[in-house]
Amino acid sequence: MQYREDRYGNKLSVLGFGCMRFTTKLGKLDFEKAEKEIMTAYNSGVNYFDTAYIYPGSEALVGEIFEKNGIRDQVNIATKLPHYLVKKKEDFDKIFDEELKRLRTDHVDYYLIHMLSDVGAWERLCSLGAIEWIREKKQKGQIRQIGFSYHGNSDMFCRLIDSYEWEFCMIQYNYMDEHSQAGRKGLTYANQRGLPVFIMEPLRGGSLVRRLPEEVKKLFAHYEKQYSPAQWSFRWLWNQPEVTVVLSGMNSVDMVIDNVETASSSHVGDLLPADEAMLKKAVEIIRQKMKVPCTGCGYCVPCPKQVDIPGIFAAHNRRATEGKFRALTDYFMCTTLRQNSTAASNCVGCGKCKTHCPQGIDIPSELKRVQKDMEGSVYKIARWFVKKIAKF
Repeated sequence: MQYREDRYGNKLSVLGFGCMRFTTKLGKLDFEKAEKEIMTAYNSGVNYFDTAYIYPGSEALVGEIFEKNGIRDQVNIATKLPHYLVKKKEDFDKIFDEELKRLRTDHVDYYLIHMLSDVGAWERLCSLGAIEWIREKKQKGQIRQIGFSYHGNSDMFCRLIDSYEWEFCMIQYNYMDEHSQAGRKGLTYANQRGLPVFIMEPLRGGSLVRRLPEEVKKLFAHYEKQYSPAQWSFRWLWNQPEVTVVLSGMNSVDMVIDNVETASSSHVGDLLPADEAMLKKAVEIIRQKMKVPCTGCGYCVPCPKQVDIPGIFAAHNRRATEGKFRALTDYFMCTTLRQNSTAASNCVGCGKCKTHCPQGIDIPSELKRVQKDMEGSVYKIARWFVKKIAKF
């Protein structure tokens, strides 16, 4: 296993274990199977394990496995505060104390504000006393480092980086999202500010393995370097020195072993210009299957009505490659889990965005199509719940 350092010199395995996708058995998480996977990873040098309050049963399972095997002090636990469930100051402690109990520990090594997608959401938490609460927990040693996970565009990400003295961050990043979400621009900015960057969705929800077009599969199969689709994705990430840890939701021992072998043999500078060109060709092929030819350049924003145009198109394009559910999930996160809506339905057709688009996309027309496809009854009910029940 290889290691990279956080801002304080702590060594973290470049491969992190994402604890969201454990196998279920008879309606419950399969403890024995998960234990084998976690312990295989641990014995192979993985020392970073990521879970969250809202992952059903995950925190409790992880805590029990660590306690049973006596390895709590040899690993780093990351878990998350669901900011959208915090309605009053007392909720900070209520949620955090429950997490400590589930994890069977007295501290969290890396604590994240979960899905913090705009500055307004962070400011709302601050108005409830978040900064004072974080300071108290850090003084007591209950939180070692504080960060946030992010879904949204690069400009808002950079604003969030500057909004507080964060110690690390987590972004969705892969060779398809190089210029969407926080993207390479956000990765570089965070690195320049001295923040370790942890990566989620390295395989884009598995679509860069299971849902690749046949043309891309053939491209990989006939290339001189014989790596699997998953190995290409991981190697592309570990080739970048700004990346600290890459999370993988591993749910088989074979997957753990394969990812560990890739992590152990991937170095910065391994990918040659020809390799990068081949992956860009793969991206071009995948984009040809998408609904909107948006590259995520961001020239169309800011929108006068706050529409997150690149994020919306990225989510909508996922319908073609990953199905409606995944697309709707992404669309919901990038338009609703924010202080102010950034949905396609905000568009008033002013056309300002269209004049700046290098791809010549009729953005107002495409936004109408997105609204029709994505803002149906399920979306509206979920948005109502978030606004009225969670009071986000």
